[in-house]
Amino acid sequence: MLPGSTERAPPPPPRTHARWEPYLFVVLEGARLDAGGLRIALGGVRSLQIGRGEARTLLPASRDTRVLEIPDPRMSGAHAQIVRDAAALVITDAGSTNGTWVNGSPIDRHALRDGDVIELGTTILVYREIEDATEGPAADLDAVAASEALPGFTTLDPELARRLARLARVAPSPLSILLLGETGTGKEVLARGLHTLSGRPGPFVAVNCGAIPQNLVESQLFGHLRGAFSGALRDEPGLVRAAQYGTLLLDEIGDLPASSQAALLRVLQEGEVLPVGSACATPVDVRVVAATHMPLDSLVARGAFRRDLYARLAGYTFALAPLRERRVDLGVLIAALRAAGKLGPRREVRIDGAAARALVAHAWPLNIRELEQCLHAAQLLARTDVITVDDLPPAVLGGAGTAGGFPATERPPDHATPDAAMTPPAGIDLRARIEALLAAHHGNLSAVARALRTSRSHLYRLMTRHAVDWKTPGVARGEHGPAPAVVRAAPGVRPPAR
Repeated sequence: MLPGSTERAPPPPPRTHARWEPYLFVVLEGARLDAGGLRIALGGVRSLQIGRGEARTLLPASRDTRVLEIPDPRMSGAHAQIVRDAAALVITDAGSTNGTWVNGSPIDRHALRDGDVIELGTTILVYREIEDATEGPAADLDAVAASEALPGFTTLDPELARRLARLARVAPSPLSILLLGETGTGKEVLARGLHTLSGRPGPFVAVNCGAIPQNLVESQLFGHLRGAFSGALRDEPGLVRAAQYGTLLLDEIGDLPASSQAALLRVLQEGEVLPVGSACATPVDVRVVAATHMPLDSLVARGAFRRDLYARLAGYTFALAPLRERRVDLGVLIAALRAAGKLGPRREVRIDGAAARALVAHAWPLNIRELEQCLHAAQLLARTDVITVDDLPPAVLGGAGTAGGFPATERPPDHATPDAAMTPPAGIDLRARIEALLAAHHGNLSAVARALRTSRSHLYRLMTRHAVDWKTPGVARGEHGPAPAVVRAAPGVRPPAR
């Protein structure tokens, strides 16, 4: 095993004080995109009552009973309740107007499991069970009042917060740090935070090793003398010396050519650079942070990356989780992007239930960068102050990577065009769903429309499109007309006009 501390090593055997803690996370409040999110520790809670309030507040009603109020206009005053039933936590609907939904389905009572996605009005919550290795009771945390674990980095995830706190303790040292993670997970933001905490007086210099032409890597990084090669019209210090007394971020270090790896090793080992065309090395004092989306340990095993350089870079290794594994921080990230002005001009905007559902369900293969572009475009496209599914990119609505266990567009939004929103992703048989609901509600079309979160007129169009005939003579009648009989139309043949 190579030297250096790492956050990627297999976890040690569980310590005696480690425990699994249940948490409820308020991820997205549809009416307030700047809300940021909230973490509620449920370990010692016997009952949590959830309903609408004027502001987001978490109050103790008694020693083990708590009340969560959220300013969501589509939430009922007493909407749902989470109660402890033996070893399990169970969520029950409290007779709310818009119902309680778990993983895309309406529920009256549901035993919570790790990863369950709960929808109350236009608010999305996630239930998690997280191993907590810290001393003392688990704590609540409101993102609005949360301090940044590292500058530019706030999280509600207690495990990530613990790891970031460990990383922050390494920041003031000269130890090299290797950041691992998929593209767009925030490695450069993390590197800038490390530079801020380091207290080093020099600048922060970021270099994309994959963007430098291979024949110019050494001159760009280490500098060159005038006349060292054709086109070298003056002395250049190079990017390493530009970061003197500061921090040098070598982004995409896995793309660094083998010919330049030895020269970089000299910088780390000897604290000096040899400019192209020079016979004398120049001392440098830089703190190196490297970042990559590539598995460097695998490259080392194949001989594609120098083992000794890897050992020098990986003084402390930190792996950033992809966004699909950080769904509890979705609201935190959206609020941070808006505060930084990365979503376009600042204006009051909210998001409807179906669009919020799609954001939480999407797998975000391009991570935070994709989230930023998605919401920036959505704010520009929104005709009103409400973002709907019509304003989101098709990739977010495709259902091809649902992190929440339910299709992102299963139910229509409150404000979007129903026909577009009710088009199910591949693999979802909407006709079978309608038939099942018709049978369960004895042909009551109003009840079926409510279950699908749509209007009766839209339900009629869906039934026509999917060849569900509700006007067959002689069938039993429901509350609002005859109970439908199922008519299978031949492929490519539309049912007769009504």
